[in-house]
Amino acid sequence: MPEQFQDRREATSHPELRGDEESGQSRRSGASEYGPQANAAASTAPLGILAGGGDMPLAVAEAARALGRPVTIVGIKGEASAAIASHRHAWIGRGQLGTLFRLLRRDGIRDLVLIGGIRQRRMPQVNEFDLGGLWHLVSHLHLLKRGDDGALRMIARLIESGGFRVVGAADVAPELTAPAGFATARAPDSADWGDILAGYDAARAHGAADRGQAVIVRSGTVVLREGRDGTDGMLATFAARHAAGASGAPSGVLVKCLKPMQDRRLDMPTIGPPTVKAAAAAGLAGIAVTAHGTLVADRAGVMAELDRTGLFLVGLDDDVIATARAARPNLSPRPTDGEAP
Repeated sequence: MPEQFQDRREATSHPELRGDEESGQSRRSGASEYGPQANAAASTAPLGILAGGGDMPLAVAEAARALGRPVTIVGIKGEASAAIASHRHAWIGRGQLGTLFRLLRRDGIRDLVLIGGIRQRRMPQVNEFDLGGLWHLVSHLHLLKRGDDGALRMIARLIESGGFRVVGAADVAPELTAPAGFATARAPDSADWGDILAGYDAARAHGAADRGQAVIVRSGTVVLREGRDGTDGMLATFAARHAAGASGAPSGVLVKCLKPMQDRRLDMPTIGPPTVKAAAAAGLAGIAVTAHGTLVADRAGVMAELDRTGLFLVGLDDDVIATARAARPNLSPRPTDGEAP
């Protein structure tokens, strides 16, 4: 259990809803949850990181180096932060698979993490591939014809067909994920738990339709679902809609969950200090996320923002959900008011 989270969870006045730390540990390390790459955290082999935007590529790199793994970060031009220069690094353009493969082989890397935000979620266009990448694409076109997969899954298949192994950030550094139970001294009250349970069901249904990972619930009603603009866009839309009539104590919850069919190596839910700031600006009371299945960028910054804003943060696992449902068996999601454009 991450130290900063553990102390807060033990301080809560609702121990029956903290979740089971031992069972959580078994989920973090067990192959049943994280698949065949579950031993990635124990490896000392060189690690590659294909970096998009945000802080998570650096967080994964630092965690891997702390475990004794040599790390090479390959930043996507126009997406990755210039701060990757603090590590062994290189830059590539979108679609430059040939260059990526050459860099990984140069450094003896087999395991690769794909992490960080990408503004345009799409397969590279033909004219964006370098010569080696184009040859690889033409040689493996059959990999792009296996059903209605997202761009990230298709890119992962192309990378793995080059002899590499795509692993999840949570497999490499499970301590970067949110634990089960309360991360804050403030615990949700009964109304908050009603919102959390309604949001959990709604977020999973939304994810099953492959439309997003998050919803906002207030007074038991799903008021907004994540759209193409992501969680930040949804929170901004909600804040703008409700700013004029905002009054009274914060209420409502942002619930962000793994999609039921989520490939945990790719596009895991992520929260960071901006998420907490945006939720507070929207007048929400707290945030609930999938325990051991949500990455926390800048953990210290998240905790500082939670302290400053007074929001709660809850990690949801099966035990936490089951205990909360037992106390509120008749709750179900209500109709939505809309969806972020």
